Amino acid sequence: MDPATAAVSVALSAEGEELFELFRRPQGRSRPRPDERAAIESARTGELCSGGRAVVTYRWGDGRNPVLLVHGWESRASRYAKIIDRLVALGCSPVAFDAPGHGESEGDGTTLVEYRDIILALHRAHGGFVTAVGHSFGALAMSLALRQGLRADRVVAVSPVPDFAYLVDVFCQARGLSPHLTREVRTRIECDLYPGEPDMWTRFSVLDGATEDCAPLLVVHDEDDEAVDSARAERIVEALGARARLLTTRRYGHRRILGAPQVVEEIALFAAGARVVAGRGAGPDAEVAAG
Repeated sequence: MDPATAAVSVALSAEGEELFELFRRPQGRSRPRPDERAAIESARTGELCSGGRAVVTYRWGDGRNPVLLVHGWESRASRYAKIIDRLVALGCSPVAFDAPGHGESEGDGTTLVEYRDIILALHRAHGGFVTAVGHSFGALAMSLALRQGLRADRVVAVSPVPDFAYLVDVFCQARGLSPHLTREVRTRIECDLYPGEPDMWTRFSVLDGATEDCAPLLVVHDEDDEAVDSARAERIVEALGARARLLTTRRYGHRRILGAPQVVEEIALFAAGARVVAGRGAGPDAEVAAG
């Protein structure tokens, strides 16, 4: 490995080391749910290599109108099962992967940079996408890839983590860490997980480099999201102006939103090229506005 890019180990207190390990590793490997198995079993699977580890990839359809699906932290490609079925019915060809340390892929963890590199490898294999969809951490990784070569005619961000600093701040605040421990964890993240990445605390952001000239963007967020403040989604849409639309739901939270019938339909229609009008108040007993 090039010494300039090699990870630099930073000594931490015992508590700081434990917290860093908790942050960097997914806490458990989710399995496909019963209603996801048919979609995964119908996929054509493949592999690509990332950091010496096998990353499992999935594709459906006949190759026309490819749609990239990027899952979030402690998740897996199968969480898109309902969206996959609807996309195939609309003549699209979904493409997905299990990130290292997730699903069927090897490893015990991953980073935004590794997500980005896997996304760009899939881009090279499929020649660009009609739509790129990312959920949570996956939406943040997708935004990084879009600035570094990923081409997509349309973009969907579901429950997006707005920036990496927000992710780390929420982790530290949820555990009531002292300023000293917070600095320890942040320093170890900089040196061991993202060496050679200048300005990562500002550059790893959905809005970094984004303008109103970007591809049309649909942001989907739930008012009751327990992981990411829904006000962050509103700020993203406001910053991007007329090319961005916000679809707000209720009572699905951070994870169930991917399987919500109205959300599945709106994402699939948008991905297939239909225009979506901003909708608010969508929930189990409500309709979603669509154009």
